[in-house]
Amino acid sequence: MFSKKLFKVTVLLSCLLLALTGCKLGGSKDGDAIKIRLAHPMAPGNNVTLGYEKFKELVEKKSAGKIKVELYGSCMLGSDRVAMESVQRGSLEMASSSSPNMANFSPKFMIFDLPYITDVKDQPKIYASLDNGKLGEYFNGVAESINLKPIMFSEYGYRNFVTTNRPISTADTLKKLKVRVTASPVEIEVAKALGMSPTPIAWGETYTAMQQGTVDAEGNTFSLLCDAKHDEVIKYAVDSRHNYCMHILMMNLDFWKKLSPENQKIINEAAQEALIYQRGITTELEAKAEQKFIDQGIKVHKLTEAELAEYKKLTRPVWDMFNDTIPAELFEIMEKVQSK
Repeated sequence: MFSKKLFKVTVLLSCLLLALTGCKLGGSKDGDAIKIRLAHPMAPGNNVTLGYEKFKELVEKKSAGKIKVELYGSCMLGSDRVAMESVQRGSLEMASSSSPNMANFSPKFMIFDLPYITDVKDQPKIYASLDNGKLGEYFNGVAESINLKPIMFSEYGYRNFVTTNRPISTADTLKKLKVRVTASPVEIEVAKALGMSPTPIAWGETYTAMQQGTVDAEGNTFSLLCDAKHDEVIKYAVDSRHNYCMHILMMNLDFWKKLSPENQKIINEAAQEALIYQRGITTELEAKAEQKFIDQGIKVHKLTEAELAEYKKLTRPVWDMFNDTIPAELFEIMEKVQSK
């Protein structure tokens, strides 16, 4: 794995690469083809990565090669935030960010971070609303106000706590752990509510932070932790499911507007088909990752209903902390969508 210093050098070189490739707004041309670069932080083989690979395949097939999609994963062009800022500026066409990291761009994205705001049984309702309903309309407006265009809301999964040196199970076992979090204010408050000490660290630096003891815990999907080799330093895990995450693929709004209606249709159709595939493989990949943990000797504690209820009780006050930040209208939409 990269050291912290090498990671920073890599990000710097990536930024220079972006500058040198000149990507003026509207995409560069390769003959008659439109070239679109898509940056994301996810590891090879991850469910989100596989979804973007399917998206690339479909776009190029549907356009008969007239639109080329270049994928830059594993933070190759910077972290979620760095890459998305490049898309905002127009120096990059597309980037993907976890929903917690989108809080850097609008606090309204924090609605998805709230602890236990959704459940497995309600996720299809949320996806339907994001793809073709009220939630999608709402966040399309939010994104356009910051010069972005939502393309895909990929399923990421539930974040679970893992540690390098301490067995964890019930909520009280998490107290005083130094936990890596994103910059999401909600994620930080959830950690505090559970008695943990939150430390915001970029994803590309988290492995080293766990390995060196800068933090001794993190929260993420089991599948991403395996794909990113964090299972090399993890010893204990609990299926806390405290935060449901998506990866949101955005396009520069000006770039989108310059595309022909035909090309916009191709991208939208490819995105919808890729989402069906991507969401369809997520549960299986997560189950395989959990089994890999167990096979490697990582102790995975499965919460009882009573133990899970305690997690929910302790973190529920976090919702109230953001009543002035997240509009009441958005809370109402989320409630109505899941109650249908």
